[in-house]
Amino acid sequence: QVQLVESGGGLVQAGGSLRLSCAASGSIFSINYMGWYRQAPGKQRELVASVTTGGNTNYADSVKGRFTISRDNAKNTVDLQMNSLKPEEAAVYYCHANAIQPGLWKQSDYWGQGTQVTVSL
Repeated sequence: QVQLVESGGGLVQAGGSLRLSCAASGSIFSINYMGWYRQAPGKQRELVASVTTGGNTNYADSVKGRFTISRDNAKNTVDLQMNSLKPEEAAVYYCHANAIQPGLWKQSDYWGQGTQVTVSL
């Protein structure tokens, strides 16, 4: 199995910054892409940002210019630097990885347990 462990959530004032970190561990042959999703109460889970092994990034339009995703392929980690946070961005943030396990040889999606981000006025 592949385990994703997130850290870095918490409470921040509007306009403030937070950095989320996620580490993947377990039986991993390769990780194709990693990213962050978020889900607010009553809403669908949505992509925030993702990054490929080669460093290609993809951001939701709403976070472009404020959030930065980075990845360490050697350590199987991915970070999300969030600046100028808005109250409406309060949500549970989930780490995601699309990985291949040795022996299975197919791409599968894995999720972390989620970390709460609260943005106060």
